[in-house]
Amino acid sequence: MSEWNTDPEDEEAGGVMRAVIRQLKLWRESVGLTQAEFGAAIGYGEELVSSVERGRRIPRPEYLDRADEALSAGGRIAAMKRDVAEVRYPKKVRDLKKLEAEAVELGAYNNSVVHGLLQTMEYAQAVFSARRPPFTADELEQRLSARVARQEIISDTTARPLFSFVQCESTLRRPIGGRMVMRGQLERLLEVAKFPNVDLQVLPLSHEENSGLAGSFRLLRLKDGTTVGHVEVQHISRVIADPKEVQLLDMRYGTIRAQALSPRESMALIETVLGET
Repeated sequence: MSEWNTDPEDEEAGGVMRAVIRQLKLWRESVGLTQAEFGAAIGYGEELVSSVERGRRIPRPEYLDRADEALSAGGRIAAMKRDVAEVRYPKKVRDLKKLEAEAVELGAYNNSVVHGLLQTMEYAQAVFSARRPPFTADELEQRLSARVARQEIISDTTARPLFSFVQCESTLRRPIGGRMVMRGQLERLLEVAKFPNVDLQVLPLSHEENSGLAGSFRLLRLKDGTTVGHVEVQHISRVIADPKEVQLLDMRYGTIRAQALSPRESMALIETVLGET
């Protein structure tokens, strides 16, 4: 069983996990089980039980389910799965997910990889695997799970929020993960481009003008009427709330959309690249 380490600087996750750990330990001690006996009862080793109770590991949902059953907790321990699931992902991912959940409109320009909300699992795995120094197996699994969780917001059955994506053509032609992975990714782009609340555009490499050379970014218009920006580079994830900075990003994004192909033309280009892949 693989588990993920908590971030000691993540106060929100730390608070949740302290409460979960306290309950697990109280329930175990209330029935007089040692960590070794408890581990045997739920099918895990004493070392893992100890790691969980010391806050070094985040328990998986099945761990909590088995603990609930073994300790006859009547669903009280299993009920903590939702809280644990929320803090399982890195804080910057949780913060971004919350912003996306509050958005009525999201616009994004990407010139290095396909936007995270549009990535297939295979493509995302290839992107994360390219990181140096590499992620551990547990860290990689954590980030893939977080990526899938964020993608729940985009669906062909929802009318809100509205999505606008502009992808540099280079992201369609860079064979991340190899030929078959890229074919699957391009097919996913064509699928999402048909969603009623999605506009997907491509900025061709043949176009002389590209106002997005400074890098990828996104804009989120929130339910309260405000707009924020978000940029991520290397290990830095930054939300931009200053109105003047947001205004500059908004103007830049409008220019980029004007420089890009129309959604219909973009689909045709993606189909062409797919045929060449």
